[in-house]
Amino acid sequence: MTASVAAAAPAFPVARGRPAAGRARPVSRPRHVPGPGGDAASKIPRLESRIHVFALCVPFPSSLEAEIACGSLAPDAEPHGGAVEKQLTVSGSVMAVRWRAKDPRLLRISIMTFLDQLSLVMQTMRRFGPPVSR
Repeated sequence: MTASVAAAAPAFPVARGRPAAGRARPVSRPRHVPGPGGDAASKIPRLESRIHVFALCVPFPSSLEAEIACGSLAPDAEPHGGAVEKQLTVSGSVMAVRWRAKDPRLLRISIMTFLDQLSLVMQTMRRFGPPVSR
């Protein structure tokens, strides 16, 4: 009885020329992409072109306090002309904040500024005591 073994074709391109120690080495080549630049490397997104997202949930003792804090912090527009998007929402007694930006430095500045303002709002609310329902 004889057995035959069929060799499978490699899943990657093989280098031509002199193989090292009798073995072929794999060669990775970028795909050709039509358009300006023409190679796959030029289509890899750069760090600056990615959208960075940061979300924060801040719990409050009551939904009224969450609404007051959101109302105090929402009017502040982002100073960088729309380079950073900020959304504030309230669900029950939790205020949620979500940022989106292409520039990580501007995102960090916006978050730090917001946290400073949030700290001031929370200190003020603590000093005046719990809000009175109307």
